[in-house]
Amino acid sequence: MFVGPNAQGKSNLLEAIAMLGTGKSFRTTTESDVVRTGVELATVTGDAEIRAGIVRLSCTISSVARRTRKIYGINGQNVQYASFLGRARVVTFIPADLHLVTGSPQARRGMVNTALAQEQPLYYRELARYRKTLQQKNALLRSDDIDNDLLAIYDRTLVDAGTALILARNHFIAALAGAAKDVHSRWSGGTESLDLRYVPNVAFEMPTVDAVSAAFFDRLRERTDAERARKGSLVGPHRDDIHLNVNGISLAAYGSQGQQRTAVLALKVAEYAVMRERSGEAPLLLLDDVLSELDATRARAFLEEIGTFEQAFITTTQVPHYLHAARIWNVHDAMLTEAA
Repeated sequence: MFVGPNAQGKSNLLEAIAMLGTGKSFRTTTESDVVRTGVELATVTGDAEIRAGIVRLSCTISSVARRTRKIYGINGQNVQYASFLGRARVVTFIPADLHLVTGSPQARRGMVNTALAQEQPLYYRELARYRKTLQQKNALLRSDDIDNDLLAIYDRTLVDAGTALILARNHFIAALAGAAKDVHSRWSGGTESLDLRYVPNVAFEMPTVDAVSAAFFDRLRERTDAERARKGSLVGPHRDDIHLNVNGISLAAYGSQGQQRTAVLALKVAEYAVMRERSGEAPLLLLDDVLSELDATRARAFLEEIGTFEQAFITTTQVPHYLHAARIWNVHDAMLTEAA
């Protein structure tokens, strides 16, 4: 637990740890923002103890003349991002994650993509292939002269990569739903039931490659004219969503702030549990200012829940009186001092 006033560097520390897992900041999508103002280079390095032994990970960002470049390293050797991703897996919570309930579907897809890309290298490759093809198809649809043969090639690639994404998401969200339901039930004393439901843009009857591919092609044919008129892709997993309900009622529309916060934390705990069970290796749990978003009862239940986790890093402005066990560090002006 890292304790200190605001603006002392606590979140930066968690951001650095997360970058060694995902290679990206959880606070900005503009990579040059990660580099300190007035300098051209930022580097974070850390040793992670995993099943295979201790591995040294590094991530360097250079920002020169408005050009940003990233270099990833494993044990002193430069590697591609795909090889770096997921060596040390992380599950993060930041206050902005509270919008997972009320925010756009893009945020919920992002959570699932981050988890699956760390866990499954194939998922990351198919996601990258899907996004690249989607960009190419959209550019073609915006053109004045559409090449129908090229459009068909793009659609076949989208179906191929997109089917893999849909099946992986379906399996992962089913596991996430079960784990989140159990966690949430314990926290609510069994009075509330949290339900997660995967809402794919391409509806399918059976979770098989053939069934999903066929449904995908059918949906593309149905929406061909609409896509040409709208000059954009309207079909595929880039339009998927996840619905969250409590006792059968939409959490986004009718849930209280307390219910929404509890649901998001249950999602994060469930994400940790599913990743650990499926990979056989516990991820790091990074919790930035989580306790300030909870009342004392929910905060106590949450800390008790994660008390059995292998390793968690928590930032807070003050140590809660109900904390039973933690290694506590004081943070001041980006410096760490272990508490007595």
